[in-house]
Amino acid sequence: MTQTVIKKIAENRKARFDYEILETFEAGIELKGSEVKSIRQGKVSLKGAYADVKDGEVYLLGMNIAPYDPSGKFGHDPLRPRKLLLHKWEIKRLIGKVKEKGLTLIPLKVYLKGHLVKVELALVRGKRKYDKRETIKRRELEREAKAALKRSL
Repeated sequence: MTQTVIKKIAENRKARFDYEILETFEAGIELKGSEVKSIRQGKVSLKGAYADVKDGEVYLLGMNIAPYDPSGKFGHDPLRPRKLLLHKWEIKRLIGKVKEKGLTLIPLKVYLKGHLVKVELALVRGKRKYDKRETIKRRELEREAKAALKRSL
């Protein structure tokens, strides 16, 4: 049995702080050659990116893939909408979930799985301000407990 090598390229770390993650999905992305080369170099940003369902298909909007320098004028548009490759039943399920009030799709990370570029999508609900404060408090308490444990040893 062969193992596929997974190499993380970009991660949306702020998403875990700003949103409550309900469910995650793995999706492929329809890309141009210059986009794949640029992603392999790590020139991708997920800041402000989100996914939207249009005409029975899922598109990733706002993901910035920097132009690949050697491609010159034949390169790609850095912010163009990119089609996500999901199974039909997953898309139908997502359509039903996204119609619910307050739910949206955001990319958590972009990674290489073998030679394929994949995106981890999350179905999320926005956190309220008090939820964010609670997260910060919990994180600080864990950090203090870890430091106290370290000092006692």
